[in-house]
Amino acid sequence: MPRACPICGKPVLPRTENRAFPFCSARCRLLDLGKWLGEDYRIPGPRPGDGVEAPESPQEPEGDDA
Repeated sequence: MPRACPICGKPVLPRTENRAFPFCSARCRLLDLGKWLGEDYRIPGPRPGDGVEAPESPQEPEGDDA
């Protein structure tokens, strides 16, 4: 069963015949990139200031530097 382009839904040629794989064309590949750059796509996770802070780095032991 042929794959469908995630942008327009048209059939996608195999990678060996299609430089834009997994998209049907360079245009759809660029549209997808534009969605990432425009922040239409997001990877879920905590944002700074949402109450989930990064763990503190370990402190160096205090002692004599002699």
